Amino acid sequence: MPWRLTDEQRAFRDHIRDVVLAEIRPRAVQLDDRSEYPQDLHDLLAREKLLGLSIPEEYGGGGMSAVSACAFIEELGKVSGTMSLIGAYVDLASLPILIGGSDELKSRFIPGLCSGEDKGAYALSEPEAGSDPAALATTAERHGDHYVVNGAKRFIGNAGLASFYVLFVRTGPLEYGTKGISALIVDAASPGVSVEQLQTMGMPGWKLGAPRFEDVEVPVENLIGQEGEGFRIAMMTFDRSRFIVAAQAVGIAQGAIDLALDYAMRRKTMGKALMGHQGIQFKLAQMEADVAAARALTFQAATFADDNDPRLTKLSSAAKLIASDTCMRVTTEAVQILGGNGYLKVYPAERMIRDAKVLQIYEGANEIQRMVIARQMVKSASQREAVWPEIMPEETHVASGQPSLG
Repeated sequence: MPWRLTDEQRAFRDHIRDVVLAEIRPRAVQLDDRSEYPQDLHDLLAREKLLGLSIPEEYGGGGMSAVSACAFIEELGKVSGTMSLIGAYVDLASLPILIGGSDELKSRFIPGLCSGEDKGAYALSEPEAGSDPAALATTAERHGDHYVVNGAKRFIGNAGLASFYVLFVRTGPLEYGTKGISALIVDAASPGVSVEQLQTMGMPGWKLGAPRFEDVEVPVENLIGQEGEGFRIAMMTFDRSRFIVAAQAVGIAQGAIDLALDYAMRRKTMGKALMGHQGIQFKLAQMEADVAAARALTFQAATFADDNDPRLTKLSSAAKLIASDTCMRVTTEAVQILGGNGYLKVYPAERMIRDAKVLQIYEGANEIQRMVIARQMVKSASQREAVWPEIMPEETHVASGQPSLG
């Protein structure tokens, strides 16, 4: 079924909008200037029970749909990319545990994320293994009832703030590739854990860091799933988190359109409002159409998640790809419409363009999304008869396997 908001979801979205405009919008400039984690606003989201919206109620979450979660993130993104990321990160940190963890792990770690008492970190990327997680080098060697972890991660959200890390490690030799990767929950207060903070171009209120793990002991019971299941858990997490990134992108882009339209309606040039010039009309019309298309794709992917549709992997990647690229274009055009004022920090357009850029990079750079989509296309095509068999060369009528995509 095509996505649509129910009356209840629309009422929820309107409530979020009121909270965002009253409590978060007035702080947006300050968040950017101070580069400090807004703990008070984190607490506000917790009081409003907006953390972990799509997490099951039995673990302290809202038990709501992925569609509702996207509506929430979009409203945050319209006024603050930082807050949209903070709101989304509870899902990213909890998803691996929900997907592969035992009931005991879920009960121990997830309620604190939803209540706001704890923060989690999803730690996959490394200095030499970003878009190629199969090459990760952080190791976990088992010694009786515990693992000993050694290695370094990079570009990790909430590093230095998190109570625990969902850490992807190598428990098998390198030649095992992805089958040698496992997932552990590591207490951030463990001896041997240290963090280098990283300064970012955008979303500065959110903390990004490079944690190191030196002979860190982790109880065996903190293993998520079984050894060797880490890569599968990581990829399943991305299936359900990438459309949330898309919702961030849609929100930031819509915020940029709202800003540019307000400015174009009020700024006068050559004797009339800027919006009276066809060139500006066409720019804003294209921006509006592009964001509407990105929103439709994003919410359709969320609907697939709610329905456990097997096409989710492809559509979630497509939503992240299209929405983040759209966001980058739209925020750039918003700066152009504001002209010289768009380049000044007193206007939020320059903040929006800085916040937008990371959406094309994290949770899989957009080049990776294209690879994921292509592989899903090959997988789908190999499971059906050729649509145009008459154009196929004779020697390819009988497939001998899927083509390699690199």
